[in-house]
Amino acid sequence: MIRTLSFAAAMLAAPMAFADSDEAAPSGDPQAGEAAFRQCIACHVVRDPEGNVLAGRNGRTGPNLYGISGRPAASIEDFRYGPGILEAAEAGLVWNEETFSEYVPNATEFLREYTGNSRLRSAMSPQRVDEEDVANLWAFIVSLGPDEMEDDEMEDDEMEEDASE
Repeated sequence: MIRTLSFAAAMLAAPMAFADSDEAAPSGDPQAGEAAFRQCIACHVVRDPEGNVLAGRNGRTGPNLYGISGRPAASIEDFRYGPGILEAAEAGLVWNEETFSEYVPNATEFLREYTGNSRLRSAMSPQRVDEEDVANLWAFIVSLGPDEMEDDEMEDDEMEEDASE
């Protein structure tokens, strides 16, 4: 009986152990996020490296959101970022579910808190997105991005090829 309770307690605690990991699965629902993304398409697009539009139209006011998970802020080449997000990038901002969830509802407030600079403003206007929709948006956008497992497997394959040459 004690073993069963210990095992059950360990199983219940296991998801919490992974919740803080950067590798954790998104907490939202990608299908619900697809519907929520409709309010983002005026400014943003999700376009893969081959140029295929995976979500949105051709929004160019905001940066392409493809591959955002784990990406440093303000890192899309040739995109004109505002000074607020550039300062946050210099301070080390990297996009993950937590930073995205804090940023989207009030980007200016987030940038000010993140950098400690109360003068900063975001170019992104405040969004009326509740916590659940933000989690769903993240899940949707991440579902369209590159699969990290595939990237790791490709690197392993490249190392094997180099070793065999």
